[in-house]
Amino acid sequence: MSDVRYPFTAIVGMADLRLGLLLNAVSPAVGGVLVRGEKGTAKSTMVRALAGLLPSIATVDGCRFACDPAAPDPQCPDGAHDGGASSRRPAELVELPVGVSEDRIVGSLDLERALAEGVKAYEPGLLARAHRGVLYIDEVNLLQDHVVDLLLDAAAMGRSYVEREGVSVRHAARFLLVGTMNPEEGELRPQLLDRFGLTVEIAATREPAERAEVVRRRLGYDADPTAFAARFAGDERALAARITAARELLPQVELTDTALRQITAVCAAFEVDGLRADIVMARTAVALAAWAGRTEVLAEDVRKAAQLALPHRRRRNPFDAPGLDEEQLDRVLEEHAQQEPEPEPEPEPATAEGPQDDPDPDGDTDPDGGGPRDGGPDGDGGGGAPEPSGPDGPPPAAADPAAGEDAAPQPVPAQHPSPARESAPVAAGDPYRTRLFAVDGTGRGAQGRRSPAETDGGHTVRARRPRGRLARLHLSATLRAAAPHQVARGRSSRALVLHKDDFREQVRQGRESNLVLFVVDASGSMAARQRMTAVKGAVLSLLMDAYQRRDKIGMITFRGASAELALPPTSSVEVGAARLESLPTGGRTPLAAGLLRAHEVLRVERMRDPDRRPLLVVVTDGRATGGRTAVTESHRAAGLLAAQGVASVVLDCESGPVRLGLAGALAARLRATSVALDELRSDGVASLVRENRPSGANRPSTTNRPSTTASRKAA
Repeated sequence: MSDVRYPFTAIVGMADLRLGLLLNAVSPAVGGVLVRGEKGTAKSTMVRALAGLLPSIATVDGCRFACDPAAPDPQCPDGAHDGGASSRRPAELVELPVGVSEDRIVGSLDLERALAEGVKAYEPGLLARAHRGVLYIDEVNLLQDHVVDLLLDAAAMGRSYVEREGVSVRHAARFLLVGTMNPEEGELRPQLLDRFGLTVEIAATREPAERAEVVRRRLGYDADPTAFAARFAGDERALAARITAARELLPQVELTDTALRQITAVCAAFEVDGLRADIVMARTAVALAAWAGRTEVLAEDVRKAAQLALPHRRRRNPFDAPGLDEEQLDRVLEEHAQQEPEPEPEPEPATAEGPQDDPDPDGDTDPDGGGPRDGGPDGDGGGGAPEPSGPDGPPPAAADPAAGEDAAPQPVPAQHPSPARESAPVAAGDPYRTRLFAVDGTGRGAQGRRSPAETDGGHTVRARRPRGRLARLHLSATLRAAAPHQVARGRSSRALVLHKDDFREQVRQGRESNLVLFVVDASGSMAARQRMTAVKGAVLSLLMDAYQRRDKIGMITFRGASAELALPPTSSVEVGAARLESLPTGGRTPLAAGLLRAHEVLRVERMRDPDRRPLLVVVTDGRATGGRTAVTESHRAAGLLAAQGVASVVLDCESGPVRLGLAGALAARLRATSVALDELRSDGVASLVRENRPSGANRPSTTNRPSTTASRKAA
């Protein structure tokens, strides 16, 4: 790979991403950029190219934390830097790998040296390197939550804190934060999305000519990077000079009362949570004005700032896609831009001078006074013109609820599903908080919020000899291991005499994420409209629970003659919700095919990620088309899953006054917990429902028996 970076000005298209990055280069206080887009759209190329445009920085010689000699950090671990020598260097681009550990980010204390030599030694991390430069996080949505929290806290406060083993270190960490992600691989939590100042959605152009130019330039760069970069050197210098000029102009830009009122009105109209959006919009609008060479913020700056700062802050639940209503934005901006002259005519209602105050030269005459009055209604009539259409709109809206009430009993296929017929998809019911289903035992999977596991986070439960490189020293256990041997080792100073065998590491227990595989019955027996709405609402609630617990999810549906892998295992719960929403129902009930397909999917996933334990959720009424033979085959398939130690839950969807208990029988074959549909809510549930840790002898634990029995009685 060439050391010559691809020029920023050579990238084709992607105007919003280009602008978002440049605004943060002008004003890092904006808070960084989150780039959301499909793979292969040059996200990483553009971020790396930006670093070459940033002005060089002056640093104190010998300082590992890039202190500015004009304003050194008084808390710098390397000293106060009074009058030290300095030099200039380019702003640094620090790339954060996906598997990075907390120690690598914030730095690590060399405790082995501290114990052996009696000195405190601190090794700076990536946050120290990124100070006054660019911190680039590729695939930020794949990082563990506590790592993302740590990064965003440092970005917000401009300072990194290290507190461990009785040693406290803090240093400046101000950087331009850029994160990229592919939404297909999973979303960030709304709390983390809010910490990014701006967000940009990008996609590859569909214009053949533009795509051809992208390919042509890339091939030219690959053939001769130096010559290609030289072609754009002049444009690069001009753009770098413009960034420097905008930075110098930034303190002179005025945020007028009108612009500030528009910003706050837009944030209120779009119902964003908190006030961070208002602050980010204000900073972005100021940066936009400086970038345009102006000293006053205009309405166009506020509009563009809203397009960059608000879409990712409007998500009301995990399944909402980021977005912004452009018409509503224009309407709010126009309304509040016109409010400024309104305080002047305030005396008009109190006196008869209102018409006379009109700038119309004939304002003295009553007829002209009537003219404006006609114009007033015209303005109102313009507002009143939509009112007739407004009433036209409400009648359908008013009729919709009635239609909605009639819609449930109205469709014949929904009420009387035919085995050979397919019913149109129905909407899911409102999601709710569900009971916690967890895999029993202690796993070692990726950190999450579902099942007990040994993790990098969590609380320390014991000490053990290190397995590989020492990562988390257990100080007291190490001292206890070394203390009995000090006399024999001839200790003669304050420092302990330590051998490699003395060191002990912490074992921490937290929670892991799991693979939650849904097997959903979409056959004709589930096709009654009200019933399927409730079932989809339950599955949607479990999907939301999986999102909050950072699980991977997959979905198998069975209907007709076979089972289909509707959603391969993924971290994108939003895709699962979309597939559920469009799920049709109807046809026969091949229950055994659904369970066998689940067995195959779990077998493949176990080879791909052996540390991630599965949790199987079967959503069915237990019916199987084909008589006793079909039931026997489904029970045989269930026994196969139970023999593999798969932790399972059966969501019993059977309803009506007469129930056959087929789902309960299936749960017994799976060695699973059976939960009736109306018992899924967490309201009033005091205990957690757990399944056995996957093993060869996976039997329901004692604590699960009452829940399972109660569910079967209810069924």
